[in-house]
Amino acid sequence: MNSPTFTHVKCGDCPIRHRAVCARCNADELEELDAIKYYRTYEAGQTVIWAGDPMNFVGSVVSGIATLTQTMEDGRTQMVGLLLPSDFVGRPGRDGAAYNVVATSDIVMCCFRKKPFEEVMARTPHIAHRLLEMTLDELDAAREWMLVLGRKTAREKIASLLAIIARRDASLSQGGPQAAMIFDLPLTREAMADYLGLTLETVSRQMSALKRDGVIQLQGKRHVTIPDMVRLMDEAGDDSDGGMLM
Repeated sequence: MNSPTFTHVKCGDCPIRHRAVCARCNADELEELDAIKYYRTYEAGQTVIWAGDPMNFVGSVVSGIATLTQTMEDGRTQMVGLLLPSDFVGRPGRDGAAYNVVATSDIVMCCFRKKPFEEVMARTPHIAHRLLEMTLDELDAAREWMLVLGRKTAREKIASLLAIIARRDASLSQGGPQAAMIFDLPLTREAMADYLGLTLETVSRQMSALKRDGVIQLQGKRHVTIPDMVRLMDEAGDDSDGGMLM
């Protein structure tokens, strides 16, 4: 999930095309979107938008990963969501950002100025329908994540997060789940701990335990191989054909 250098990629050639908000657009509609889009890049740790600030653009994550966070009055911050490639940022019809969006890794975003995008969406049912689908998927994922944080053990939480990232990576490659799945983990141990409500020591210990038990293979701290996805889903406490696919 490293961020490549983007200058201008035609919508039909976009790596997230089949999962993004434009997934059902025809050639003419893609041309219309292509004419109003632009790319933005953000370095790891850089804030994309602060909660409450006016948001004059919407867009999709093309590569990399970002976090959604909310800050309390006393300064405490809680990570409330992840933005993975093809996820949509911003809400048409709303002026401000609901959450802080922070780049966890270097990211590339395909952006549209909000007003032109809203005009295209108004006359393009495919876009409005796809955005509704993505919003409902996001709601389902949020409900599933409540289960992860509220009821699952530390080991199950780690396995659930690895399963989410692995299955998203597979869906982007359009290869589907394979016997062995290989990906680069886009989160540091610290970010995983923050997101899962665990300590850094617990995350490191559970990752080591999953490696020792053969559930995952690690090369360095980021390169992950999952030899058997069904076994990982069992470790996550989810059905192998269900779970938290986002």
